[in-house]
Amino acid sequence: MTGRVGYITRVQSFSACHRLHSLHLSDEENKEVYGKCNNPYGHGHNYKVEVTVRGKIDPVTGMVMNLTDLKRCIEEVIMIPLDHKNLDKDVPYFANVVSTTENLAVYIWDNMAKALPASLLYEIRVHETDKNIVVYRGE
Repeated sequence: MTGRVGYITRVQSFSACHRLHSLHLSDEENKEVYGKCNNPYGHGHNYKVEVTVRGKIDPVTGMVMNLTDLKRCIEEVIMIPLDHKNLDKDVPYFANVVSTTENLAVYIWDNMAKALPASLLYEIRVHETDKNIVVYRGE
């Protein structure tokens, strides 16, 4: 059984608001591109994030990684900085980056990659709604 590879996915939900608005577009262009999501007052989502790690199953522990450690990383990277926040105003990364779900997935990837052991992070999947899901694998 040595050398077997496993995948662990942990699901976490959080709520946040944002406004889709690019500093590189005029107000009119922003309205055209983002529609109702460009509302100056913003709008909110109940996001669901799936964090998947991939690695060899340790023959001694039987784990790819300890779920307690994964939960701690998710708390530090996702829950503390993002839950019940205005992404555009409360998260410095989004001061100059449009807070699309694609960019949110990149933000989560970059920070999870720093928090986890090297090469363990496999995929970030962000559900903005039941019908809109973004997958990012660090590419």
